[in-house]
Amino acid sequence: MCIFCEIIKGNIPSNVVYEDEQTIAFLDLSQTTKGHTLVVSKKHCTNILDCDEETLQAMTHTVKVVSNLLVEKLGASGVNVLSNANEVAGQTVMHFHIHVIPRYGSEDKFNVQFGENKYDLLEVLKTINE
Repeated sequence: MCIFCEIIKGNIPSNVVYEDEQTIAFLDLSQTTKGHTLVVSKKHCTNILDCDEETLQAMTHTVKVVSNLLVEKLGASGVNVLSNANEVAGQTVMHFHIHVIPRYGSEDKFNVQFGENKYDLLEVLKTINE
């Protein structure tokens, strides 16, 4: 049983903030920050790695709509947009979803850190378009 599929079917209650034919957006139970919202594809796919282009485009549209909604209605100063693909990346629900996390300032206790590493991957990655 996929918990997000059950939410989409209406079998599990959720706080929906936006819905269209291909996506649904509802408040995350964890509320990392006020208004933390999950954008979920109605079509079941595991994550962005196996998602078809049409679904991905619909998800991107909904992420933009929800991001603007959270900034306008909750007074957020910005948003973080995050999607985890597979367990190693922190994915716990194996149904494609994107977190939209409103940001209010340094006091909101959400932190993303990028470390500096040196990798020489340019030659390997250049071959993708060949």
